[in-house]
Amino acid sequence: MQPLSVCQKAFQLLELKHMSRNKNEIIEEILTRGVTEVINKEHLKKQLLAGKKLRVKLGIDPTSPDLHIGRAVTLLKMKDLQDLGHKIVFIIGDFTAVIGDTSDKDSERPMLDGKEVRKNLKSYKIQVGKILDLKKVEVHYNSKWLKKLGYLEIGKQADQFSLSEFIARENIKKRLEAGKRISLRELQYPLMQGYDSVAVKADLEIGGTDQRFNLLAGREMQKFYGQDQQDILMMNLIEGTDGRKMSSSWGNTINLTDSPNDMLGKIMSMPDNLIVKYFIHCTRVPMDYIKQQEKDMQSGKLNPRNAKLELAEEITRIYHGKNEAAKAREYFIKTFSEKKIPLNIPLISTKNGDRIVEIIVKSGNAKSLSDARRKIEQGGVEIDGEKITDWKKTVDKNFEGKILKIGKLGFIKIKIS
Repeated sequence: MQPLSVCQKAFQLLELKHMSRNKNEIIEEILTRGVTEVINKEHLKKQLLAGKKLRVKLGIDPTSPDLHIGRAVTLLKMKDLQDLGHKIVFIIGDFTAVIGDTSDKDSERPMLDGKEVRKNLKSYKIQVGKILDLKKVEVHYNSKWLKKLGYLEIGKQADQFSLSEFIARENIKKRLEAGKRISLRELQYPLMQGYDSVAVKADLEIGGTDQRFNLLAGREMQKFYGQDQQDILMMNLIEGTDGRKMSSSWGNTINLTDSPNDMLGKIMSMPDNLIVKYFIHCTRVPMDYIKQQEKDMQSGKLNPRNAKLELAEEITRIYHGKNEAAKAREYFIKTFSEKKIPLNIPLISTKNGDRIVEIIVKSGNAKSLSDARRKIEQGGVEIDGEKITDWKKTVDKNFEGKILKIGKLGFIKIKIS
């Protein structure tokens, strides 16, 4: 019997309790769930309880064409606030992306080409719309105001910060100690992010812990320009599929644009010690349910694999809907669990019309075309569980995402480029 999903009995009971929470309980969860620091918490809580409609700012630089669920941690928090009636102000950093933020980098980040940035941001609003109601979101591109700034204005802004404050940041300090180059350009980024808060008159800004200096820069900028200082809500960062911080540059991301099968499969491949953290940060499953899951896993009552399968289905449901998530779950069970197929399968890019024997050789699972042909003729090659008998067989677009098994231990996933 398959384990219950998060949409069934136990979850349904807790969900009803979750939905009946009063305003105080909802606000308390907003201020604590997945949150590492709030500045100024008492002030922000007072405004939320009083029902003041806040302008809530989130900025994302389009340094990659795909948003990942590490980014979605902050977007889900924005959704919580949007549901309470607050105004979401989403800034696409088409200008700041060109300059580059090195807040979480251990080396200098190169400037991006403007064309690359424009290409990356094409589907950002669509991706954000998977979580937020875009009809109620105020969207800005920060090139609108940052391009207009001249040396005099930037000089006045820079005068609000000292060099010692900048180099006191942990990653900058490490780079200096290691003798790595730090460009003067990097000092400008906090000024730009801070000025974004001035431009949109933010009441609250949300960001990850790696953004602390930049978030505080917004407060200093607003003070300089005579505005009320924004409050800050900082979220924990989540790890990627390999246990390191989720980052597009490391290729360990679970992207909002991933297919249902790939999304669920990636979550199933991550370490067990991230299950609870993902439940808290990447879903809106009631906290009582998460605590019970954690308790049951610690006692041995619940197999972490079953908890992870529930988690994977719930995250996939958020971005692809209930039906597609259920299909992805079934696909995973039939393809990976029952047939003992490993999760971390290498991806092989190939072209429409390429022969299977060529793909097998390219993957390193055969020494030559004749060796690959022999494996096929001997019945040792399968596509999604079905044996291939024709060594002349070619691939087409229908092979996208399918798993090719060569022998007992050779597995590759096909990508049609």
